[in-house]
Amino acid sequence: MQVLRLITGLLVSVLIFHPDILHADQESRQPLFKIERNTNANIIQYDAQIGPDGKLDQKQPVVAYWIRLAREGQKEELSKIQNKFAYGFEADLDQNSDTVTLKMVANIGRLITVVRDNDTYLALTSIDGESSRLQKIFIHATGKGMSTKVDYIQLHGTSMDTGDKTFEQFVP
Repeated sequence: MQVLRLITGLLVSVLIFHPDILHADQESRQPLFKIERNTNANIIQYDAQIGPDGKLDQKQPVVAYWIRLAREGQKEELSKIQNKFAYGFEADLDQNSDTVTLKMVANIGRLITVVRDNDTYLALTSIDGESSRLQKIFIHATGKGMSTKVDYIQLHGTSMDTGDKTFEQFVP
């Protein structure tokens, strides 16, 4: 009876501290970077979508969605117009499904490469001439709708060589 309690206790502990064991055959997501804007608190989040084999999903390796912080923090899909003209991207997945290159619809003047680093995926790009892990893009814009004008873009990240914070601001 004591052995049964011990085994049950161990099993419960494993499931509490490693609940992903129950869902090993499902896809998961890892946060990559976000876009913040001066217009409101809402952000656009970009995540790597990972299959059960630990590789990027072949159909949709990266997903983007709203986090409506100006409301109650709800997640919401980007509209087709937002995907096509503002926050979407073209994704080019390599044959091994370990690396994907993103060309953002918003002109940030460079590509973003999502790479596997052990069990983590990172978004890499050049920030102020340094290879950096991209954490945030900030867009400062004026106007509304089709008359929106981007005043400047900021890239925030961490240097892959030194670990120092990297920053670049430019006018697209």
